Amino acid sequence: MSEGRFISIEGGEGAGKSTSLRAIFDCLESREIEFVSTREPGGTALGEQVRELLLNPATPTMAPETELLLVFASRLQNVVEKIRPALQSGQWVVADRFVDASYAYQGGGRGVCEHRIASLHAWTLGTLVPDLTLLLDVSPEVGLRRAVKNRVADRFETEKMSFYERVRQAYLDRVSDDPERFIVIDARQPQKEMVRTLKKALLDWIDRHE
Repeated sequence: MSEGRFISIEGGEGAGKSTSLRAIFDCLESREIEFVSTREPGGTALGEQVRELLLNPATPTMAPETELLLVFASRLQNVVEKIRPALQSGQWVVADRFVDASYAYQGGGRGVCEHRIASLHAWTLGTLVPDLTLLLDVSPEVGLRRAVKNRVADRFETEKMSFYERVRQAYLDRVSDDPERFIVIDARQPQKEMVRTLKKALLDWIDRHE
């Protein structure tokens, strides 16, 4: 049995990941592809506890390196419990964020050295990266207005604008470093147009890689 494919979706705050995830699920179902979905931080019982700690605005201030280690702890548990078993069984995996988020948020945003992140990546995940990463790109100003509309901001949504600008640039740098893995979706578009763009790009990719 061949291994499944691994798709991740990334983007800054308010980029439209929830809507885009539903579009991804629709595409896979239309091709009758079996898949599991997960999220970061989270995805497992232990990971969800870490997620609550990381996102809760009442969490005391933590060192950037502490945040990075907590994210990777949640990620490794997710890989061991959910992602690798699904891939090895031939299922596809759809992840709401994966390792690129650490390079963007803890690297670009918090300023943790990229080499440290890469060392943690190699130690905990080996060479595992998604087969395809869909990056929803939108300016921080637009994204944040969407993200905190009608709800309380989480811990990552209360940073200064410069933090989100660094996160966005770090994501774009990841695209430059690995252009074959990424598809960048313009998330400034109206929702229906963005979904149409994403579905076409994903279905074309599936047709080339099934």
